[in-house]
Amino acid sequence: MSLIIYGMPASRAFRNLWAAHELGLAYVNVPYNFTGPEIKDPAYLAINPNATIPAIVDDGFPLWESLAINLYLAKKAGKLWPAGLQGEAQVMQWTLWAATEVEPLIGAWFYHTMFLPPAQRKPELAADAAARLPKRLAVLELVLANRDYLIGDEFTIADLNVAAVLFRAPKFGLDAFARVKSWHARCCGRDGAKAAIALREPTKAA
Repeated sequence: MSLIIYGMPASRAFRNLWAAHELGLAYVNVPYNFTGPEIKDPAYLAINPNATIPAIVDDGFPLWESLAINLYLAKKAGKLWPAGLQGEAQVMQWTLWAATEVEPLIGAWFYHTMFLPPAQRKPELAADAAARLPKRLAVLELVLANRDYLIGDEFTIADLNVAAVLFRAPKFGLDAFARVKSWHARCCGRDGAKAAIALREPTKAA
């Protein structure tokens, strides 16, 4: 099988698993742990010198950074990719926005409220992120005022990337952003998303 996705499903590798299912790509998942010694093995460092997950090898081509991987997979498959230069630019825009404007905040909030052991949590970081995140959600709310998806009327890799970064947003709370809440549920209700969620949360899927 030509596509190998490295990284346990309950990590950023979830984004790539979702994309693979959406795009109908056959793959092998090697569920390396983000704290495991395997990511420091020389063989894996040759794929991802950052010693992080996820990474892929596709027909011998190594690539890291989860959102970049999704852009590559979508464009190669010729699916979930809008037509024209402007559509492509919007895909890049939303993907970079998710990485720079949203992920640091939703990550800080989640880590310091739920993920880290209580002794390691810093409530001030969670509070700061919680205060700043609504401004970003308001951007989405505005853009979704007259459309179902971020670019035109169809689900694209831009929606997948942003929705995946915001995977924990329902736990944060989206009641004040009705359009975002509906859009996020619509994205995560897709068959590809359900398949990837079942991999990262198998007890819920059982």
